[in-house]
Amino acid sequence: MPRADVTKMPFGKLYPLLVSKAEKKGRTREEVDQVTAWLTGYTPEAIARMEQSGTEYGEFFRSAPAMNPKRALIHGRVCGVRVEEIQDPLMRDIRYLDKLVDELAKGKAMEQILRK
Repeated sequence: MPRADVTKMPFGKLYPLLVSKAEKKGRTREEVDQVTAWLTGYTPEAIARMEQSGTEYGEFFRSAPAMNPKRALIHGRVCGVRVEEIQDPLMRDIRYLDKLVDELAKGKAMEQILRK
């Protein structure tokens, strides 16, 4: 069975999975929204609108108002792949968000997650 292209999946289907992952570890949706806003430049309100709009996951990242230049400081593995070694810029940005939510779920301090 061929793998589904994550960039074509609805943002409104995938984002709740990230929120759920963080909430299972005692974090909040507001914190997930905060790291997402830091990465992409969207406001929490815009994230909520995008979640309801039917926007594709890839389009969410391609249309981001201001991708944070500090995202290049994000290092480590997501699903066994080092995020800093991903060649496709769109997939790298998608995995950056995965990594930020992983760090949140692992209990890292927000200051560390946001590379302050």
